[in-house]
Amino acid sequence: MKQGRIIIVSGPSGVGKGTVLKEVMKDDPSLQFSVSATTRTIRPGEIDGVHYYFIDKPRFEALIANNEMLEHAEYAGNYYGTPEKAVNDALAQGISVILEIEVQGALQVMRRRPDAISIFIAPPSFEELARRLNGRGDTPPEVAAKRLQIAEQECRNATKYQYTIINDTVSAAAARIRAILTAEACRSEYNAIQLEEEE
Repeated sequence: MKQGRIIIVSGPSGVGKGTVLKEVMKDDPSLQFSVSATTRTIRPGEIDGVHYYFIDKPRFEALIANNEMLEHAEYAGNYYGTPEKAVNDALAQGISVILEIEVQGALQVMRRRPDAISIFIAPPSFEELARRLNGRGDTPPEVAAKRLQIAEQECRNATKYQYTIINDTVSAAAARIRAILTAEACRSEYNAIQLEEEE
């Protein structure tokens, strides 16, 4: 059985990461989203192990101390991160795991797992990103302005990723990601291993 791959996907708020990934994953059982762990309290309607793994602070800190987190960060007094064991279990079953994470977490995973595929989703332009953020209707102008400022900083890190995808249309962006995953599956180092096993 072929080993699954870690697929890191980042991009600024409002760029459409979730929509594009939903299209990529449609009808593809070999892909699954990573479930993050958090120390924040569970909200109504959330399910432990589906939306997040809800764990307490001492347990989370023990995972960090034991080097069992692929990446982690502290935000608004709570920890968030990706437990490595759940990812490794899926990879061993031939499932590729998508980590939709922010830039700092992505860089942690790249250092820890240099075999990961890293993709940055960028807007066609900052004007278009501003239009998308303002067009949501639920984002106050000052919040949208702050998000745009953060987006500019994040986009400067795009060169640290192996691939950059411009999300001009959802279908085109999804097709480009599928093409990357197809090309990655054909890399010699992964197929050479399979051939040796079959001999």
